[in-house]
Amino acid sequence: MVQRPASREQRVPERIGKYVIVKEVGRGSTGVVYLSHDPYYRRDVAIKVYNLELHDEERARVTRKMFLSEAHMVGMLQHPNILPIYDAGEENGRYYIVTEHVHGARTLSAYCKPDNLLPVDDVVEIMYKCAKALHYAHSRGVIHRDIKPSNVMLTQANDVRIIDFGIALVSDSEISRIEGIAGSPSYMSPEQVQSLEITNRSDIYSLGAVMYELLTGYRPFRGSNLSKLLHQIVYATPQPIHTLRPEIPEMLENCVAKALHKDPAKRYRNGLELAADLTRVHQALRESSAKIDRQEQFSILRTLKFFHDFSQAEILEVLRASTWQNYDEGEEIVKEGEMDDRFYIIVSGSVAVMRGGVVVGQLDEGDCFGETSYVKGAKRLATIKALTPVTLMKVSSTLLEQSSAACQLRFNKVFLRNLISRLQSAS
Repeated sequence: MVQRPASREQRVPERIGKYVIVKEVGRGSTGVVYLSHDPYYRRDVAIKVYNLELHDEERARVTRKMFLSEAHMVGMLQHPNILPIYDAGEENGRYYIVTEHVHGARTLSAYCKPDNLLPVDDVVEIMYKCAKALHYAHSRGVIHRDIKPSNVMLTQANDVRIIDFGIALVSDSEISRIEGIAGSPSYMSPEQVQSLEITNRSDIYSLGAVMYELLTGYRPFRGSNLSKLLHQIVYATPQPIHTLRPEIPEMLENCVAKALHKDPAKRYRNGLELAADLTRVHQALRESSAKIDRQEQFSILRTLKFFHDFSQAEILEVLRASTWQNYDEGEEIVKEGEMDDRFYIIVSGSVAVMRGGVVVGQLDEGDCFGETSYVKGAKRLATIKALTPVTLMKVSSTLLEQSSAACQLRFNKVFLRNLISRLQSAS
């Protein structure tokens, strides 16, 4: 027993492909993960080496398929909440993929016990990011098929990364066709356990099962054996969330129930719909503890130059699509190069606009920023930092799209007019 660690250490290769190995950082049923450093891009990377030396030929065949599936997606999914796959290769019979290495990350599995649950608003924010990331993957023809707590990673900054696309279905690709039931039984959709056609709504179901567990500490279905578990998934109804955690708001419980519907046609059509409902839940949670009530917020907005042309109804619509947040002097609000789908209006205070660490401008009360939200998948062109204590109104583009056409038109017109004016001043 005492010799085992030394034996494992001896098996750590010095190099895999062009990557010098630093140390082993993880080990599972399908392979070993090593830490390395990519000198060309100056970033730490994780290298997963698949274990194909299995005595079970069938397992070895499935493992090879999983490698080919992940290798097929090198560079395909570029989203801030999906762990990027940088490279893949084969060397001396070893198959490996190279991904981002997230220092100090942990998976959601750590927060699935009744005595170690995350705050409700944290769960809502995490699930929102997962829903948006899945919508992105689905729009590119990729169905994950194995969404579960251990496949959602939390960074030290509480950001999210969906990992492990080893059994994903990729449209127009035979590589990913793993026969039979593939996935983790407790989180499989009814159609998945019955080997029926899989669509993006199967991932929505799995995310609903994860959400149920994060909120309650229990999986929605818990059979004493696999046969009973699969029968429950197809026919049984989960225990109501409020009986396990009474403080969960009804609208959040309804979100989970819709995601977990037995009939795929009655679930959310896509991750964007689920994200929109989660945004409403998040706003309701914030409103319940907000220091400034809606009427006060409305009164403040009426005085801002941005809203001078808005009707009362239009301001209320924008309010429903927004959240308010305070920042301290010197705090970064958005960062150059990040992806974000929100518009920002300065309610009070002043901010600096920075590019490459250099201040290129200043925005004050009533000004707006976030023009990259108009371009899907675009990255922020500048860093915004608070010069004074700042109150910001963050407008969700997802929710704004669901407001009236008149409100959207008014908002876009005023927002673009402000941007054009600012560009002219800069010239």
